[in-house]
Amino acid sequence: MRSLDDIREEYEFLDGDERYRLLIELGRELDAMPDALKTDATKVRGCSASVWVYPMTQDDGKLHFLADSNAAITKGIVALVISTVQDRPAADVAATDIAAALEPFDLKNQLSSNRTQGVPNMITLIRETAARYAAS
Repeated sequence: MRSLDDIREEYEFLDGDERYRLLIELGRELDAMPDALKTDATKVRGCSASVWVYPMTQDDGKLHFLADSNAAITKGIVALVISTVQDRPAADVAATDIAAALEPFDLKNQLSSNRTQGVPNMITLIRETAARYAAS
């Protein structure tokens, strides 16, 4: 997965339609999430599309997230969110201000509110999950 800085550099040089294409491309780059993990427990509430996020701990204690959506642009937004915290220690993930990291992308003005309404819920889910892992 690309770093958030690399994505931001590319994003800044693109116009609206090209930004949509970049988001779709980012969604395609997510690790495949097995259908068996797409359950009610992994579903993010409040999204207009279906979104699932599943955390896994790696041998080195870092968190790796699998995620998916049934909508291409939404899946790209999911990939953008995940790129802020992917493969980092749980305590770091829990402490990361994901919303602030995403501010340069100005998603609220770039995309319809339907596409971004679930982002705060996804961020909360990721940070709360990371906090539980960090505490254990």
